[in-house]
Amino acid sequence: MTQSNLEARSNPRPNILLIMTDQQRGDCLGCDGHPVLETPYLDELASKGTRFAKAYTASPSCLPARATLLTGMSQWRTGILGMGRGQGQIPNTFKHTMPGELAKAGYHTQAIGKNHFDPYRALNGYHNCIIDESSRVPDSDYFSWFAENKTGPYGYRDHSVGWNSWMARPTHLPEHMHPTHWTAQQAIDWLPRRDPSAPFFLKVSFARPHSPFDPPQVYYDMYKDRRMPDPVIGDWCDDPTGSPQSNDTDAWQSKRTDAEIQRARACYYGNITFIDHQIGRLLYHMQKDHAQALANTMIIFVSDHGDMMGDHHLWRKTYGFEGSARVPMIVVPPANASNVLRNQVRQEIVELRDIMPTVLAAAGVPIPETCVGMDMLPLTQDGPVDWRNDLHGEHCQCYAAEQANHYLTDGQYKYLWMPYTGKQLLFDLDTDPGECHDLSEQSQHTETLQRMRQRLAEILKERGSTDLLDEAGDLRILTPEEFWTSPNYRKFNMQASSAVTD
Repeated sequence: MTQSNLEARSNPRPNILLIMTDQQRGDCLGCDGHPVLETPYLDELASKGTRFAKAYTASPSCLPARATLLTGMSQWRTGILGMGRGQGQIPNTFKHTMPGELAKAGYHTQAIGKNHFDPYRALNGYHNCIIDESSRVPDSDYFSWFAENKTGPYGYRDHSVGWNSWMARPTHLPEHMHPTHWTAQQAIDWLPRRDPSAPFFLKVSFARPHSPFDPPQVYYDMYKDRRMPDPVIGDWCDDPTGSPQSNDTDAWQSKRTDAEIQRARACYYGNITFIDHQIGRLLYHMQKDHAQALANTMIIFVSDHGDMMGDHHLWRKTYGFEGSARVPMIVVPPANASNVLRNQVRQEIVELRDIMPTVLAAAGVPIPETCVGMDMLPLTQDGPVDWRNDLHGEHCQCYAAEQANHYLTDGQYKYLWMPYTGKQLLFDLDTDPGECHDLSEQSQHTETLQRMRQRLAEILKERGSTDLLDEAGDLRILTPEEFWTSPNYRKFNMQASSAVTD
């Protein structure tokens, strides 16, 4: 048990409010220095706690990221390395989950919004889930509520924009019918219904700013006449896949017009500001009606992954680039907590797997051995902390073989390896945060390139991914028919299949 576990046991157990967005980039916070985006409530939260400037998801798409958050395990240990080629939903067979450990310790656990579980009504340790799963299921709680409460003969998707499209426009729905408003309202309505004799763990999981980029009109209007940041285009990516002019409205790689990109960004930012204001509305109701509980509540804000938004002609997620892999992360200890620093920014590399041990440590709950993440509470306090030196991330084939990748970052440099093409990239994030200048072929960076390539090979060998290495132990180019998987994926999903059959 860590020191933070022991200290937490000497104080009343805090409530935990975990706020999660879907597909929000790490640079999309006002407090991160974004030149256009407004996130006043999240900026206020950051001023009351610690913002992690180098927070990542090790597998940048919904399924693997959310499985890691749920379990505190790496993507290799959950077995979910992406969303393509047979990677299913998040199974309900994990031995230890964050809400499950908290529930066993006496917490009242509730999830609201997007879970992505399989089966989708699985609880995975929560006492109850109120679900918005977008179009994945026809009878989610949001869709049922929408059908009962809509005020006219319109459908949810009448604006025509798809779930993975680069297209954008304001929603046709009244603001209170939008899933962002619904998610916050469900949380507000749940608070007075919770068990007052137990501390609570409440996860509020918004389904935006993930496409469709469809904010209410007022939030689109905030940005439509402002010049959005132009996408960054690397000197290495004139034609990264051979089809940059794709007109597929759900294209993962496509050169779009300036007007299309500006509109997409205006709507994407509008969705984020709308979420920010709904977070503010939730916190207002907590302060007004549940002030004592709020004073003893730890708040964590994070996203599952980012969105390339046209950077390097790429859209959506799954990539090791900053726009896709870096996420916003804010940890706010309870207002009544002592020995914590406020309004600080940390540069250590943190990842979604670190949230579970942090939450359990704050609650004074033992951290199970399956959890490989690190407790971030010492980083919210003063004093030296022994932390990880680097982070390995990956995503298996999803859109195309060219998109599959491994990445390794030590906080300054990032190395990317595309196993189906043999392409490798090296960036200095300190001087080139947009990853526009590839250093891999520059002689002055040969030592850094070889060091990071060797380190990636060592990580793959240590975990048993020898199929990705040649006989000499170096990275190997795969054929299109090959597909790397984790044995843990088969284990958990065989268990899930048996559970469903039984």
